Amino acid sequence: MQNFSKNIINLQFDANERNTMKKIFLLLVAMLVWQFVSAQLVKGDERLEEYLPMLENKSVGVVCNHTSLINSVHLADTLLSNGVNITVLFTPEHGLKGTQEAGKLINGISYYKDSIKIISLYGKNKKPTEEQMNELDIVLFDLQDVGCRFYTYISTLEYVMEACIETGKKLIVLDRPNPNNFVAGPVLQNDCKSFVGMQNIPICYGLTIGEYALMLLDVGLEASDKGIDTLNKKNILTVIEMQNYKRDSIYALDVFPSPNLQSMQAIKNYPTLCLFEGTPISIGRGTDSPFEIVGFPNYNLKTSNQKIKTISFIPKSIKGVAENPPFKDKKCRGEVITIRSDEIELEYIIKMYKAYPKKEGFFTRMFDLLTGDKMIKEQIIAGKSAEEIKKSWENDLNAYKEVRNRYLIY
Repeated sequence: MQNFSKNIINLQFDANERNTMKKIFLLLVAMLVWQFVSAQLVKGDERLEEYLPMLENKSVGVVCNHTSLINSVHLADTLLSNGVNITVLFTPEHGLKGTQEAGKLINGISYYKDSIKIISLYGKNKKPTEEQMNELDIVLFDLQDVGCRFYTYISTLEYVMEACIETGKKLIVLDRPNPNNFVAGPVLQNDCKSFVGMQNIPICYGLTIGEYALMLLDVGLEASDKGIDTLNKKNILTVIEMQNYKRDSIYALDVFPSPNLQSMQAIKNYPTLCLFEGTPISIGRGTDSPFEIVGFPNYNLKTSNQKIKTISFIPKSIKGVAENPPFKDKKCRGEVITIRSDEIELEYIIKMYKAYPKKEGFFTRMFDLLTGDKMIKEQIIAGKSAEEIKKSWENDLNAYKEVRNRYLIY
């Protein structure tokens, strides 16, 4: 009987202990959930209380596209509902809806609701004209970048900044995370400058769009010979910072920034695979997997590596996405690319160069503009390894990192 009573007491103790542990566990879960909610990322455009007062009684221009959303509502609509006087919407490459394929010229003026002009800053009119700027008091910039030198939204930012300085207008950059937030690749050399590379920065520059604007204003425009008015330059820029942003966090985009970057893996692959745009190799334009595959007709991949996933694909014309892709309507063989490192993986370029039957003309002028350094193609042709080539750009890269550190907000 005594033993039986002891067993009952022990069972009661175990039950009490379990209840206590359960309460502690639920409390910990609640704390974690609270921390997650309280630390939820707040992008610059969501901090209306910070920039709406600056827009009061002003004529406003907005640089925006389909990524410019606040809780699924377009920034322009949000501003209009708050009584902001929007005069013009400026749009970058790919247009306001993000449906125009890369490189497609967008000219002329169309209209948004309430007869607000939409002006493309791609094609012949990459920079707002003095006439266009004279209609404005202030410009808002809100575009989702992908952190690569040759993704042209930062070139648009530079031209808009120049126009603001030259006409004495304020610029507000609404900051956003950089999904490729690391520093890697060769630094652009002066003889490779173009719209896909306007500043002496590496392929991946490791800054948010707001941080990049600060660096551009302080270093980039100062170093350029564009007759910038230094008096207007001093107080032109305001960056609306994000809240609860951490550099080492992984940020999944809620809206993809252009027609051929439609997955986070494509965005991760982009810094490397975009270099193929300066070669005859297909990167999957005209398929369901752009920037996730590489190949060409009759590619003979011989490998025992089970980690390499082979694929056959036929690029097709897709209106507004890839109307005339490389090897259109031809069967290609290739491999699926899944880059996980924070590097420019030159091994893929080297492998395809070796496999492609026609070596002469493999590298076009665009390859130089994308890499930013004419020597890289020469090094590949000469048989240098990826590691050897990367070592050749280390000094410039380290010098850039020292400059970059001065403009980190987060």
